[in-house]
Amino acid sequence: MEANTRSTGRLPAAFLTPGSASFMDFLSDHSPGLLPGNRPLPAVQGAVEAPHGTTIVAATFAGGVVLAGDRRATMGNVIAQRDIEKVFPADEYSAVGIAGTAGLATEMVKLFQLELEHFEKVEGAQLSLEGKANRLSTMIRGNLGMAMQGLAVVPLFAGYDLDRDKGRIFSYDVTGGRSEELGFAATGSGSVFARSALKKLFQEDFTENQAVTAVVQALYDAADDDSATGGPDLARRIYPIMTVITDEGFRRLPEDEVAEIARAVHERRLDQPDGPRAALL
Repeated sequence: MEANTRSTGRLPAAFLTPGSASFMDFLSDHSPGLLPGNRPLPAVQGAVEAPHGTTIVAATFAGGVVLAGDRRATMGNVIAQRDIEKVFPADEYSAVGIAGTAGLATEMVKLFQLELEHFEKVEGAQLSLEGKANRLSTMIRGNLGMAMQGLAVVPLFAGYDLDRDKGRIFSYDVTGGRSEELGFAATGSGSVFARSALKKLFQEDFTENQAVTAVVQALYDAADDDSATGGPDLARRIYPIMTVITDEGFRRLPEDEVAEIARAVHERRLDQPDGPRAALL
């Protein structure tokens, strides 16, 4: 679908027809072939080799939520990229972290950002955090055909709920099934180890700095036991992407601030390689 480039300057009728506030619905009606899930894949033998993003971690604290990701992308047993971006703002008060097929996941995030922006422009108001989580669920479900062929996308969605005045986290499966996570969550190949670390470290009265430190510890533990997860790379100065969402909006922590925390965690691990220990009782 292309805009009319004649001298009249008029938009095609599709752009002027009243309809849903959803950009996905607009594409489905007028250019369904542009939706990622509608693109046919060529016949291939065996699994499709494509870069995959790995571990994403989130944790709430008293004033909001932290969403973070490691920087490694893998392709089979090969490190495809050491500094991939996996955490993106969805809008002013929410963010999404991607795990799974990196190319499709990045495209889905861009479409999700456009979906939220389109709704806001058409309706003149932001979608609720619950509504945003539902829209992302629909998009993941639309990718089910690709997921069945090995090109799955499993994001983690987090944001600040202005109605409830707190940070919230939502996880998904490949079918688009959505679950709200209480306190903390993780997705990706190292999620089992990251989640286990946060299970011992998490406290409901975390400050922002404590939540960020706990998430760095969780990513460190994930990298310790999962070869597809990249820990803080002090030699190359590659550190996790750390984002914070509060009632003031989305904010990505500066690299020097993350580097300071990562170095502090690393120094402590020289004495305690397995990380901080929880009390028995």
